[in-house]
Amino acid sequence: MRWLALLLLLGAVQAQQTIAELRARSYGEGELTLERTLAQNRDFTRYLVRWPSEGLIQYGFMNVPSGKGPYPVVLVLHGYVNPATYRTLAYTTRYADAIARMGYVVIHPNYRGHPPSQGSPEGVFRVNYAIDVLNLAAIVRRQSGEGPLAKADGSRMGLWGHSMGGGIALRVAVVDPRVRAVVLYGSMSGDERKNASQIYYVYSGRTRGLTELNAPDERIKAISPIYHLQNARAAFSVHHGTADEQVPYAWSVELCQKLKALGKSAECFSYRDARHIFPSGSRADAIFIAKVQDFFARTLKGADRR
Repeated sequence: MRWLALLLLLGAVQAQQTIAELRARSYGEGELTLERTLAQNRDFTRYLVRWPSEGLIQYGFMNVPSGKGPYPVVLVLHGYVNPATYRTLAYTTRYADAIARMGYVVIHPNYRGHPPSQGSPEGVFRVNYAIDVLNLAAIVRRQSGEGPLAKADGSRMGLWGHSMGGGIALRVAVVDPRVRAVVLYGSMSGDERKNASQIYYVYSGRTRGLTELNAPDERIKAISPIYHLQNARAAFSVHHGTADEQVPYAWSVELCQKLKALGKSAECFSYRDARHIFPSGSRADAIFIAKVQDFFARTLKGADRR
């Protein structure tokens, strides 16, 4: 009975989660609104923002550069943080700030179930997080040039994702062909079987990920971005420390090989002896930020005439 219940659960929760099914959906109902100003400096203003996704109100922060614009948009996607202890200004805030100073409107979503965003966290294969980002991206495109997004050019959109956020970014990129550029930093695999094994045996001590681990092979292939890379139109910039203690460096090597075999635009960088998060001020971190700046300038600012 336990296995029957598991199979029924898999069928129910995955009914609209394959890559093909996500590509067939529509996104972007509702609007992004400003809640309040969180900070202001000479380079940008940071706002708490909200937007709807599948009947749930999602929150995050948005950094808007101080100049005239319009500016390309970068969505910065954080990695796993325990939702019970999550705060809006997460560890990835410094990267969002650095990208805003480069001349981009930056939006950093909290994901559902990460306070104050509504809903339950995670879900099978973390697909719900990608759905929330897809809704956000569609809203930004439609609303750009108006109201809170008056300085944003949603037609020039990139993604930046670390760890779990990299896995989310990869899923979004193979679903949404309008994403132009993707930075992956210590990213989880595009193969959900590998992610499930890592979550179950390494991250959670066999407390999370069993449902995903027991999914049949055909479902894994239908839901895993690595089997659908041909759909992506974005350029990719992949970065990984060779001493990453949480996400195997080999996963990024595999992704780069597959992207290049498909003729996709992909640049791939390894950082010798660097771990999962590069320390602020370290040589690896400085090189990484410089390469991100160069990549987004080439892929998102080609039509910029500021």
